[in-house]
Amino acid sequence: MKLVTFTRSGKQSYGFVDNDTITDIGQTLGSTHPDLKSLIGDDYPKLISSSADTAPRVALSDVQLLPPITNPDKIICVGLNYESHRKETGRPEVEFPTLFTRFANSQIGDGEAMWRPAESTSFDYEGELAVVIGSGGWKIPEDKALEHVAGYSCYNDGSVRDWQRHTSQFTPGKNFRHTGPFGPWLVTTDEIPDPSTLTLTTRLNGEVMQHATTDLLIFTIPVLINYISRFTRLEPGDVIVSGTPGGVGFKRDPQVFMKPGDVVEVEISKIGILKNPIEAESID
Repeated sequence: MKLVTFTRSGKQSYGFVDNDTITDIGQTLGSTHPDLKSLIGDDYPKLISSSADTAPRVALSDVQLLPPITNPDKIICVGLNYESHRKETGRPEVEFPTLFTRFANSQIGDGEAMWRPAESTSFDYEGELAVVIGSGGWKIPEDKALEHVAGYSCYNDGSVRDWQRHTSQFTPGKNFRHTGPFGPWLVTTDEIPDPSTLTLTTRLNGEVMQHATTDLLIFTIPVLINYISRFTRLEPGDVIVSGTPGGVGFKRDPQVFMKPGDVVEVEISKIGILKNPIEAESID
């Protein structure tokens, strides 16, 4: 099932996608489950089944998609989690995952413009698989980890490289406004029982820049869930952005950075395509 959050006529709701139609279950469940985060933290298959027949239908083309989870409690990103990316950056092998945080207000949905900030022209793409937690937990065992996942999505961890490299801490370069596309939807685990079987491709203006399979992750999804949940309790709607493969722009020769007028796509098999244009930062 493909779950989406969207706005239509200025009103936010959520639902599931079937071909080119959204069943707007937010209209029927909104009084008890105001957003998708609250829905996936409950028995959502049963809730969706009980409400789908009476929910209104809207055309996918008539809505603006938002990040599937607009208000996660935590967005935890993983750095250097493909060997190809670790090698191109010259970083040493590590025993534990490299983690940093992204803030929810840096995220945008499919089709929205990524903003190249006024502070920099070193604006890079990072196609990644996003993991959305459905059932919260603390100290989750690896062999139970996937039972805590609601589903998967595409993510573009847009990176302002010079700000990222001001110090050893990545956070400033990862949190400029409108730099974190997430979507287009959340594909539930009944359609993706094994996240290590996916293929990820990032394209810039139609040219393939990154291409890898998720079985190449250094720290697998169960390992990440176990490790992260040992220092913080994971909650429904939390997002783990699992890392990007080699081919990033700042390690190319010559370097390739995103600029206004470009279009970037992150495609993951069994999920879909996250597509965003690039614009100069807008002050609002």
